[in-house]
Amino acid sequence: MQKVNKRKVRVGIDVGGTHTKAVAIDNVTMEIIGKATVKTTHEGELGVAAGVVNAFNKCLSLNDISPDEVVFVAHSTTQATNALVEGDVAHVGVIGIGGGGLEGILAKRQINVGNIPLDSGKTIKVDSEYIKKSQCDEATITGRINALKNKGAQVLVSSMAFGVDSPKEESMVAGLIEKAGMFSTMASDITKLYGLTRRTRTACINASILPKMLDTAVCTEKSVRDAGVSVPLMIMRGDGGVMEIEEMKRRPILTMLSGPAASVMGSLMYLRASNGVYFEVGGTTTNIGVIKNGRPAINYAVIGGHSTYVNSLDVRVVGDAGGSMVRMSNSDIVDVGPRSAHIAGLDYACYTPEEEIVDPQLELFSPKPGDPADYVAIKLKSGKRITITNSCAANVLGYSKPGNYSYGNPNSARLAMQPVADKLGITVEEVAEKILERASAKVLPIIYDLCEKYGLEPSGISLVGVGGGASVLVGICAKKLDCKYSIPENAEVISSIGVAMAMVRDTVERMIPNPSQEDIRAIRSEVINKAIESGAHPDTIEVHIEIDSQTSKIMAIATGSTEVKTADILKPATAEEKLQIAADALRADKKELNILAETGFFTVYGHEQKGDLAVCGLDDKGFIKIQRSDGRAITTTVEEYREAVEKLWDECSIFEAEQVIRPDYYFCLQGKVVDFASTPYLDQQFMIMDTALIDSDPKDELIVVAAQSRING
Repeated sequence: MQKVNKRKVRVGIDVGGTHTKAVAIDNVTMEIIGKATVKTTHEGELGVAAGVVNAFNKCLSLNDISPDEVVFVAHSTTQATNALVEGDVAHVGVIGIGGGGLEGILAKRQINVGNIPLDSGKTIKVDSEYIKKSQCDEATITGRINALKNKGAQVLVSSMAFGVDSPKEESMVAGLIEKAGMFSTMASDITKLYGLTRRTRTACINASILPKMLDTAVCTEKSVRDAGVSVPLMIMRGDGGVMEIEEMKRRPILTMLSGPAASVMGSLMYLRASNGVYFEVGGTTTNIGVIKNGRPAINYAVIGGHSTYVNSLDVRVVGDAGGSMVRMSNSDIVDVGPRSAHIAGLDYACYTPEEEIVDPQLELFSPKPGDPADYVAIKLKSGKRITITNSCAANVLGYSKPGNYSYGNPNSARLAMQPVADKLGITVEEVAEKILERASAKVLPIIYDLCEKYGLEPSGISLVGVGGGASVLVGICAKKLDCKYSIPENAEVISSIGVAMAMVRDTVERMIPNPSQEDIRAIRSEVINKAIESGAHPDTIEVHIEIDSQTSKIMAIATGSTEVKTADILKPATAEEKLQIAADALRADKKELNILAETGFFTVYGHEQKGDLAVCGLDDKGFIKIQRSDGRAITTTVEEYREAVEKLWDECSIFEAEQVIRPDYYFCLQGKVVDFASTPYLDQQFMIMDTALIDSDPKDELIVVAAQSRING
């Protein structure tokens, strides 16, 4: 008999270096209804795809979930990043196309990018052939294809000067490449930005990982289909979105850093803050990035020292994490990491049964040939050797508490640290403090750098710790910064949650001097169509548009879910709860706050601080969507919004000797917040705003927030 009221289930799978973790989430209640963990499979015919499928099947079978209940399934992947790190890439050939004369000379030089160095010291081998646009016929193209095949090229790229304006010739070349039985990448398919060398290089990197990624994608998709799931298989992108597997087969480069992206998107599900720094703390490394205005910071990925046109999370990776081992001299703790306990094959002291730690003796050793011989090991009476890590110190000092994934046995850690304390002539607690002092000293400069880059005040941010080792580092860093921190529930599987709840995300970028309203509408329409092609439901798509007046670059970002969601993760917050959240965020007494603007969906609070009016805007769930150190807010309607914008245009501007810095704007409309970056021209600002409001009812209530655009704004 068929089930009545069949559940709808979302499944997210995160592929880590050691484990592949799957979670199942009820699509209506947003509650986790299942978890499963398997070892990540690196060897064998299917590679990491086997682990993805094993985790998926285990999650379903352990939790009595039928395949026909699954409405969404997605996974992150380390494969693109690993292929580039390890140099496991294909030989690439480029067929360049350009005009004659000087234009042709320049184009031929720019398209010949040469071998591309990778951070590992290996290279992507690239050979090039050139065709004049006037000679771009089937016979000539076929001759160039054969020439590159004879040089050993396995994948070919078609790249034309000004191909972003008209990709006709690129498309013709790509069709003949595929007719010849080879994989191909069109440069204009990767990005629509000018910059022939950078565009060609990005396409070459994409092409170099295409064969391996395709093999894995086909295997994964087949295995999921064999399991009885019919919905599209989605893949996590490095910018925090997901795309259908068919799209990934064309642009696998977009999946770089999809692991850290998954953790960020999971964090955002629980983060009641607009601005923050997140830590994904594993055993060996910690990924650190920024959330600003409710979105993760995105930047162009850099590979082998070269900038690409691939948008990905701006993530910093440091060899300082939960399992990082302690290093010492005769007189002090000198460092932690970069080697971790699992590299050395040693257990953490805090996870060793207390009764085993008998007659502990200090030893210093070198984990791998060539490493310094100053890493700490503790030899027990039984002959077993264990080690002291950041996690051990966090257990001793109470940063890792019962319920945290990294919590172990603090007494075990104390017993193992005693020989170190005796050697240095200090207490065990002082040893633990020195360890975490060294650990935080590696992380804090990265936080300061990110805050400066993205205009955040370090003391005004929130730290969010995710990953199994979250509690090890986030508490000590928050103490140093004198800021708030949180460790979300299910932090150890937050990446899998992020994959399960991720939105489709697509970006369109163009260089258009003095764009018109029609230009902006065309780009908006294009990015919406791309998001739909990637699997987004049209009714869920939101678009954010930015114009960089200095470079004439227009960037449109569309986000949407794969279906219309039926529930939110939290219940509405009460007025008192929202007031308290805002007061905590602004570091003020509740009595000192005023409501500046309010609708049924948003409340904007204000607080006078040293002559400025700090603003904090919350949605009805109590999530902080806007937080700025000096701003204003006006409640109006869609049809009358221009009057409010004009009123705030000068009021929130900064007038300096040689320039005028105009405000950033936010629109709180229905359940959405749309933000508009500062632009020097009011008419240009109105064009972007008009486009954002094109589908809105003129009578809808709208809160306009303007904030001074400056560092730590």
